Amino acid sequence: MSNRQFRAVLTNGVRLSDELLTLYMAKNDCGYPRLGVSVGKSFGNAVARNRLKRRLREAFRQSQGLIPEDFDYLLMVSPRWSKRVDGTAVSKKSVRQPTFEQVKASFSALVTAAAGKTR
Repeated sequence: MSNRQFRAVLTNGVRLSDELLTLYMAKNDCGYPRLGVSVGKSFGNAVARNRLKRRLREAFRQSQGLIPEDFDYLLMVSPRWSKRVDGTAVSKKSVRQPTFEQVKASFSALVTAAAGKTR
């Protein structure tokens, strides 16, 4: 997704969050679902951020049959996740990575809730 498309989803989309992810979901005219992912630098170095982005994209890919088509999905990792270890602020080196199962469950729950709001 281009920067213009990201901004369109942010301004026109439904927003839902949980402890791990923030999902923005907006109708598109493509006929197929599209995904945008944003992970901030507070989640570690490039290796850690890219690993997390791969998990997010894989959760999206495995959910293709379950999610509504004709929507753009923008996923952002909640800043609260970087502070979840013992509930205190932590250094970048000790940020815990969410498991794939956590990412997939969070994405599925948010899409289900957002789909009810968009109809």
